[in-house]
Amino acid sequence: MGCSISGLNALYDAATGGGDVWINERRFRVLRQIGEGGFAFVYLVREQQPASDAAPARRHSAHVSEDGTYAMKKVLIQSKEQLDLVREEIRVSSLFNHPNLLPLLDHAIIAVKGDWSHEAYLLFPVHLDGTLFDNANVMLSRKEFYSTADVLQIFRQMCEGLKHMHSFDPPYAHNDVKPGNVLITRRKGQAPVATLMDFGSARPARKQTRSRSEALQLQEWAAEHCSAPYRAPELWDCPSHADIDERTDIWSLGCTLYAIMFNVSPFEYALGESGGSLQLAIVNGQLKWPAGPNPPYPDELRQFVIWMLQPQSEMRPHIGDVVLHVDKLIAKYLS
Repeated sequence: MGCSISGLNALYDAATGGGDVWINERRFRVLRQIGEGGFAFVYLVREQQPASDAAPARRHSAHVSEDGTYAMKKVLIQSKEQLDLVREEIRVSSLFNHPNLLPLLDHAIIAVKGDWSHEAYLLFPVHLDGTLFDNANVMLSRKEFYSTADVLQIFRQMCEGLKHMHSFDPPYAHNDVKPGNVLITRRKGQAPVATLMDFGSARPARKQTRSRSEALQLQEWAAEHCSAPYRAPELWDCPSHADIDERTDIWSLGCTLYAIMFNVSPFEYALGESGGSLQLAIVNGQLKWPAGPNPPYPDELRQFVIWMLQPQSEMRPHIGDVVLHVDKLIAKYLS
């Protein structure tokens, strides 16, 4: 990890859209900000003329941008705990190599003076069509829905990315599968391409709790790292004696399939009800079906969602079973 000295003087200019940023020996011009959250900011950047000795290696990469543009995530780090989290995100992201998982192309962590102790820069391919969440907001306003074919194909790609993570020994859980973490790329005449991103919460999936304090510690971690509307019941109310596994992701996957279909998450309706509780709706699996497309989605698709949204984790399928089932539905509805 590092950053060339000449690039350090430009880092603060980059935060306002000017100047250049160096990530190791690569120089990038900041074009504009395209996202933010917490202490992180995402910029659209363009690589300046690469050094001649580094160019050949990059030409062989499958992720070299044709026009030199990339997405750059800048993280402001105040504490050792935040620094450790960023380093873990980099380590975990570097493990994965799959077309439906967003690859980390380069990174740098530097020590800085001022309010922050360090700044981290993570480089990714850019996807300007936005996320499933972005698309859902637009489609909801227009009362539009994905076709059954598109629903299945988007979901199938998500499953493939997650299957790669779950295939490690021990398996890794993403821990924050949701529409906001699924990039969608639209290509004329083709089904949308789905790419799962953001591995800041990804950890080895299998955990044991053997005391109340361990259960509360896991709940606190989940409350910080797993988005509430997509968080599995066992992470809301963790038993003192439990074996948690990668099927926490299957719950989130079921919630996300529902959201692909209806442009809303399945349990947030509870927040709009008098005395409603998001946690109770999730823990009890209180699913409600909104008005959908006309003609409606096949009942088999709804049953597929229900299969994944079993409040008892041992009743949920593993990712391999989910892939087999979605393939059967694709064979039936896309033939």
